[in-house]
Amino acid sequence: MTTAMLDRAPTPLPLRSPPGRAPRLAVLDGLRLICALAVAGYHFGDSWRLDGVHPPAYFLPDAAPVLIYGFLGVETFFLISGFVILMSGWGRTVREFAASRAARLYPAFWVCVVTTTVVTAVLPINGGLPFPQQPDGWGVLVNLTMLAEPLNTPLVDTVYWTLWIELRFYLIAACVLAAKLTDRGAKMFGAVWLAVAVIMPAFRGAALDEVVMSDFAPYFVAGITLFLLRRNRSDRWLWVLLLAAWLVSLQRVHERTLELKPGFEVPVWPAPVLLTAVYLLMLIIALGYTDRVSMRWLATAGALSYPFYLLHPRIGYSVIRTAYEETGLPASILIGGTVLGLLAAAWLVHRFVERPLAPVVRGLVLGRRRQ
Repeated sequence: MTTAMLDRAPTPLPLRSPPGRAPRLAVLDGLRLICALAVAGYHFGDSWRLDGVHPPAYFLPDAAPVLIYGFLGVETFFLISGFVILMSGWGRTVREFAASRAARLYPAFWVCVVTTTVVTAVLPINGGLPFPQQPDGWGVLVNLTMLAEPLNTPLVDTVYWTLWIELRFYLIAACVLAAKLTDRGAKMFGAVWLAVAVIMPAFRGAALDEVVMSDFAPYFVAGITLFLLRRNRSDRWLWVLLLAAWLVSLQRVHERTLELKPGFEVPVWPAPVLLTAVYLLMLIIALGYTDRVSMRWLATAGALSYPFYLLHPRIGYSVIRTAYEETGLPASILIGGTVLGLLAAAWLVHRFVERPLAPVVRGLVLGRRRQ
């Protein structure tokens, strides 16, 4: 199914339309890496103590108040996911969808879990960290399943909490695909999900909220809506649903910003402004205005985002702290050099792990020996 066909679709089509390869959106790949770097900036510049004692602004008085908004990279990841996952799953069976997701997530994850465990064992640090110490050997094995959080096992790296959110969304997406919903059905599903997400904060701790994920549901719903708009931009109710998701997102991000405690005052207003800019950019991408951008390096950037995201926090903290104690170099140099090193490591994971192993994992899930 070509991009032009998606843009011209005049009427709602069933989700079980003829299978085809989803178009590669290069700008979206670039946005992925920007999000990963933004999250890294937040972690390295604001969420720990570089020397174990002083707050972030002590080392980065000008950069820390800007880097703090890098936490929005997570919200943007979820928005992208809502859009891309439905697009990539369009026309596939549930098994094909599961194979695609397993091939994308697990090879890099396994290697990054092991790498993080080894590096933090070789370069252990204490004090000023936003997480407990490393889990034991059994805990590492549980982490490899990507189910450590629901199994109440300490995470090898705290960023893995977002993977549990993603896995639950994949289950929801699989149900949508299995139900073979029409565009109208998918739209109604998104509206109901958003409505329940608005109500659920009044029932914190309810089991249903584990499914609804009320804190982040607006981003997934917005992504789904953007994909449906890509198919049929003339549906005014899709625009209403996108507006509603955006408004709920603003409320959620307002709360998230108020929860930040970096040791200095954090103005709230930039967060909704930045999030609105992300929504507008995603809308431009969804409607096809950037489809002709095809720079190859953007595809590489997108490929690096996932392994970089998995590798950066604990390894980065260990490397930066150790280098600071050994050299006393400025924080900006240590952080910049560490980010470059992690990008290089991410490329190695992509080139020598993801690319060769993804077809193998996909084949195993599909029950095929060769692809």
